[in-house]
Amino acid sequence: MVPGVIPFGLVTGVMAVEQGFSPGATLGMTLLFFAGSAQMAALQLLRSDAVALVILLTALVINLRFVMYSASLAPYLHHLPRRWKWPLAYMLSDQAYALSIMRLSSGGDPVLGYWFYAGSALSMWLSWQLSVMAGVFIGAGIPASWSLEFAIPLSFLGLLVPAIRNCASLAAACVGGVVAVLAIGLPYNLGLLLASFCGICTGLFVGRRRSPAPASATNKEAP
Repeated sequence: MVPGVIPFGLVTGVMAVEQGFSPGATLGMTLLFFAGSAQMAALQLLRSDAVALVILLTALVINLRFVMYSASLAPYLHHLPRRWKWPLAYMLSDQAYALSIMRLSSGGDPVLGYWFYAGSALSMWLSWQLSVMAGVFIGAGIPASWSLEFAIPLSFLGLLVPAIRNCASLAAACVGGVVAVLAIGLPYNLGLLLASFCGICTGLFVGRRRSPAPASATNKEAP
């Protein structure tokens, strides 16, 4: 996942410099956010001179997906003390979630499971911070012909494909992708939230339709 994060961070750092952010302000924003898509959206809105409330609400809407991630991880991590949960919550990312939930949901030692999550999350955090820093200081030295933006959707596709394990997840991915494309014109990146909601509902519907019927509780005992 790290090679997919580096171009994303470079683009973010370059964009911040182009908008006149100082290196200190850019790196401070990166440490505070640690959410690449929200940071990119905030930078784009700042470029458009949007009001502060719109920028905050947009970042909040985009990051609502982390509520779903947290709910999914909670059964495996809820027993940890706060000294673990607070830093692990801060370092939650799309990549760390996708890698960890596949490991945690497959069974095995739960202790090794949350260490696996911690290692994945810390790797993504360090990669993001260092790549944004590189983008800040290299800046215009990165040729536009490299098309680094293309690596961003590729990294998310690399997360999506291994997570498709059954008909329900396939239906959720297809519906979510179609809705995201159709709703790309919605303001404040609401298309992302709508696509997530439609994908989740589709996955739940297909999963329930394909689940086996419960055994009858009225079976009589043999004489």
